[in-house]
Amino acid sequence: MAINEKSEKTGEIAYTRRYVGFHETVAYLFNDVSNSFNIGGYEDRYKWDVVGIDFKIAATVNVFTGAWDIINDSIIGVMVDKTRTRWGKFRPYILGLQIPITLVAVLYWFIPIFFPGTATTYVPKLAFWFSLGVVKETANTFRDVARGGYMSTITPNPDERGRLIMLAELLSGNMGEDLPNVLMGVLIDLINNRVVPWKLGNLFIIMGSVTSVLSAAMSFWFTLIARERVMQRVERPSIKEGIRAVINNKPMLLIMLSELLGDFKISVGRGNYFIDVLGMASLDTIVNLPSSFNGTISYAFVQPLRRRFSSKALWVFEDVYTRSLTILLFLFGMVNHNYSNRMIMSVLFGTHAFFDKFMFGIRKVIGVELQNEALDYCEWKNGYRAEATISVAKGLVKKIQRVAMDSVYQLVMDRIGYRQQQAFGSQTANTKRWLFAMCTGVPAITSVLGVVPKFFYPLSKEIRTRMYNELYERRGIEAAAVNEGSGFMD
Repeated sequence: MAINEKSEKTGEIAYTRRYVGFHETVAYLFNDVSNSFNIGGYEDRYKWDVVGIDFKIAATVNVFTGAWDIINDSIIGVMVDKTRTRWGKFRPYILGLQIPITLVAVLYWFIPIFFPGTATTYVPKLAFWFSLGVVKETANTFRDVARGGYMSTITPNPDERGRLIMLAELLSGNMGEDLPNVLMGVLIDLINNRVVPWKLGNLFIIMGSVTSVLSAAMSFWFTLIARERVMQRVERPSIKEGIRAVINNKPMLLIMLSELLGDFKISVGRGNYFIDVLGMASLDTIVNLPSSFNGTISYAFVQPLRRRFSSKALWVFEDVYTRSLTILLFLFGMVNHNYSNRMIMSVLFGTHAFFDKFMFGIRKVIGVELQNEALDYCEWKNGYRAEATISVAKGLVKKIQRVAMDSVYQLVMDRIGYRQQQAFGSQTANTKRWLFAMCTGVPAITSVLGVVPKFFYPLSKEIRTRMYNELYERRGIEAAAVNEGSGFMD
């Protein structure tokens, strides 16, 4: 193991060893692309306009499917944390489940073929939809829990990990991460305006299936060549230790609380507003083009700002800054019913994007790094890692909240008079006003409590430095003991 130098002035370790090589770095970038290489931005349109799922029925069934999701998460977390194989702790789950999950995802997009032209209350379709959702969610939990732990163990060097995160966030957009949603916006506009004689359902079937397969291939490739390099304790953690790993992990508890409070928001997404109010899905992409350069150069500010300010300070500032911009956009949009004027709103959304993108790098990098810090904090505090249990606990909180808010969301859409499976442009003026409010001001205001826990995040720059110094020394001792016991020497 390379010797790392410690600065006498700051006490910080100057990490000199790099663990992740070129090919693995490239695979890491493609894996990051795979996380967003989908048409998820238009999934609501698929559910409302193509498949047709009644709002009230969806709100009721979501409670039951969400309850099962919460139950199986607890079991899955314990199983993953107890796993010890020659292929690693996390890789067997990711590799073994990738193909079945992809097949289920393809079936999901083929539902219009199985149930063409059926009503929103057609029972066989609803039963198939929700049953497929349960299977998909259970398999995804195994894979996602394993993937989250895997990403935190590919290097023990926090500086290298931060570099990988920033590199991935900076380059993934240029590698086609957003291409499926951009292309979907353009194609939906062409179909809605009868420029091309295609059926909306066929578009979703093709785009959904193709992106599912390609994203799975990218993730599969990365998992095949990447390695888990942060050693796991040979003894499997008990259930009691797993619970303790969550309860005494103050950084993770505050992250969870912030996300919980922040996700209690009522939002319909900008895509629905651009389609149903401004009548142009691709306009969302167009208004963001002038600010794309700002998003790119914002990554140049990340490392200088991290050296000068703590993660907590940047976390809080980004939240307040972004929220304030969104509320201003809402207020200007409501003046004289500007929200229905395509030209005015193009300028307003473009201006909002221009200033918002200055925080793009901070938003992307700090959020991921805080999660990894909290996982390392568990090892520092307890002497063992429990990535899966912590990830599941974090996911449980979000899923409990999501079950409640998904049901509220469906009922709100019904309450504002949204018309499902209707002709393009058929929403009422009142519905359009609410669609604008619920993609700008309403979510910004209803989630404002999410900023409060961020002020109490405990890992200051000094504590973070001490944590990684001690972890580095501890891991070196453990690695030396294993090598000595096995008769292997560097």
